[in-house]
Order: sequence, then structure tokens, then C-alpha cells
Amino acid sequence: MPRIPVLFRCGAVLFAALCCGAAQAADPIVLGFVDGLSGSFANVGEAGLRHLQIAVEDVNARGGVLGGRKFEVLSFDTKSSAQEAQLVFKQAVDRGVRYIFQGNGSNVALALSEAVAKNNARDPGQAVLFMNFAAVDPALTNERCNFWHFRLDADSDMKMQAVTNYIARQPGVRKIYLINQDYSFGQSVARTARAMLLAKRPDIQVVGDDLHPMGKVKDFAPYVAKIKASGADTVITGNWGNDINLLVKAGRDAGLAVDYYTYYAGGFGAVSVLGEAGVNHTKQVTIWHPNIGGRGAAEHFQAYRKRFPEGREDLYYAAIRHGVELLAAAIERARSTEPLAVARALEGLRIDQDAGELYVRADNHQVIQPIFLSTLVKANGKDVRFDAEKTGFGFRTDARVEGRDTLLPTACKMQRP
Repeated sequence: MPRIPVLFRCGAVLFAALCCGAAQAADPIVLGFVDGLSGSFANVGEAGLRHLQIAVEDVNARGGVLGGRKFEVLSFDTKSSAQEAQLVFKQAVDRGVRYIFQGNGSNVALALSEAVAKNNARDPGQAVLFMNFAAVDPALTNERCNFWHFRLDADSDMKMQAVTNYIARQPGVRKIYLINQDYSFGQSVARTARAMLLAKRPDIQVVGDDLHPMGKVKDFAPYVAKIKASGADTVITGNWGNDINLLVKAGRDAGLAVDYYTYYAGGFGAVSVLGEAGVNHTKQVTIWHPNIGGRGAAEHFQAYRKRFPEGREDLYYAAIRHGVELLAAAIERARSTEPLAVARALEGLRIDQDAGELYVRADNHQVIQPIFLSTLVKANGKDVRFDAEKTGFGFRTDARVEGRDTLLPTACKMQRP
């Protein structure tokens, strides 16, 4: 067998290494969207998937990360079930997903968080990071926190603190009715509302406190009848998806004259249902809306409408965009796509977004950012430049709470790998 010259052998090895490196550099970084894409909350899950797609397209259009690696999205349907979520999580891992995005349903998020932690302890070589964009049960960054979970939205206690601080300054609020979905998040909203109202406005009466099955109620008329009979002037609800849409529809049909303080009346159909009846009476607490001011909010809102012109759905989940941008920045900071290195790079990371700076709290992996209270009014082309769902009505900022003023103590005792 003829001898291969040493120089040729070295060149061949170098060429192979370069080719291998180039191929590796071109491999996409797969993000798994693991959420409900069928059933009662399918519209919310499908909207979340579109939000992730456009956020990924933005990063990829800038050249991706690490000199050219692009993000790719795979979707998995949890059917809004905690049990199904654990099954599809395993499928996602088997398909090479190392970063998952989920948000709809804190019950699902709690199950996923535990599944991720067990997977990563069992097989560190297939570790996964969980980017939670909307599951706001405080337990996820408190007593049930884990190193591999990052929450991109403000939790329900942070939002309720903003709501009750605002209500405390409204002398016309005298009687409040609480109505929420009967699972961990809804229970937390009701419990925290009671405690914070008592501390800040002990003169306010809580005249009703209903928990209803999540995604099962088709007609909220009986609940609305109870609210009317109670004499409430204000309703506080954490309902989302069809449960907020059907609640406000029943209230409109019954002529219920109350102010709604909501977490999710700005998204996925509620404004279309409320229409004129919701003007000046429907409020939301969010980390973003298109009328917060600044060029970024306007550009992102308009880009979403242009990218998805069909229907009335608008940009809503700013937390998904924040998550993708944080992930890209952390990968660059770590110079790695390994989830452990990226998780460490995320801790304490600060980036600028539409509302200003946000950062990842290192002790419990909660993103800290401004929170806005806003009221549904007629769009006017000025402070309410953009309407919601092409209705002619949009949200006007009533109060902005800076990130530093949203901080709450944490019970998180994180086990670090």
C-alpha cells in the first residue's frame, strides 16, 4: 500500500475538520413550542406559535447566533393537559429539542418544569431549558422553582400588586367580585387579591369569590347573575382564553355595569366581544401593549399585522419575543448552545426591549421588567394610536410600574447543577 505523504494526510485531516465544523455551524438550534394546539384553548396556543415564529424570524434575519447558526421551531400539542405535556416533552427531547417554550396553563407548566428537572438530572447530555412565557403561578419561581426554568412574564403576585396599588387610589371602588378558573393560577389570583386588598383598602368588601372549571363553562350567565345580585362595582379576574371571552360576553348581554380588572382582556378575542360596552370599563395588567410609546412597540406591532394579516389577532405575547432575544444574547455570551452554559449566561443578563431594560433575576430566574395598567378606550391616533383586533378600540396606559418596584421576596431555594 503506497504511503500517503504527511503533508497530504494533515491537509486531509484539516479539510475534514473544517467541513465538519462548517456543517456543525450550520445546524439549526431547535426550539420546541410545547403548548395546547387543540381543544378549548387552541386559538391561544396557535397564536403563541405564530409569536414564536416571528420572533425567530427576526433573529435569523440578523444572521442568527454564533456567526450564522439559525433558530428553527418545532411544535408539539399538549392539548392543554399536564399529562399530555409530559408525553410530548419526551418526544421533543428525542427530536433534539434543547429549548422549550410553553405558557398556557400553570398546571401544565408545573408538570413540565418537574419533567425538565428530572430529565436533566437523569441525562445531563440531553439537558433542556424551559422558557416559560405566560404561566404566572408564583410557585414556579418560589417553592417549586428549579434551575432549568425561566419565567419571561411577570408572575400573578407581581401583577396583583400593581392592580391593588392602583385600586387603592380609586375611591369609587367599594365592592369587588372575584371570579377565576379553578386551578393553581386562578386560586392564586383570588387568594392574593383578598390579602392585598385587605392590607391596602380594608374598607373594600369582597362580595363574591367564584372558582369555575377551566375551559368547561359554555355560558357564564349564572355567574354574571350572581355578580349583579352582589352589588359589585368591580370584578377582578385572571381568566384567559375563551373563559375571559365568554365571561365578558355574558356580562355585556346582561348589561353588567362593572369595571373589569383583568390579566388577559387584551388578547385573543375579548376586545371583539366587548366592543363599545367595554370602553372605559375594561382594564388589563400586562408587561406590554402597543400604545406604551416608543418606536419599538409600534414597529413590532405593525410588523406582526403585516406578517399575519388574516383575522383580527394582534401581537400580544411580548414575553415570547423577550425569551428569544434573551436566549440569543445568552448563547452569544456563553459562546455555546449547551443548555447548562446558556442557563448560567442567562442569570443576571440584561437586554433592552420596547418598554426599556429587562433582566433575569439570578436567585429565582424571574424576568424583571416594567408592568403597565391600561384601560380600553376609543383609538384616537395619539396616545391610543393602535386599536386591538381592528375594532377601533385600544388600550391607554393608566400607570407604569418600573421593574425595580415589582420585586417581591422569593421562597426559591434552587438546586444548582
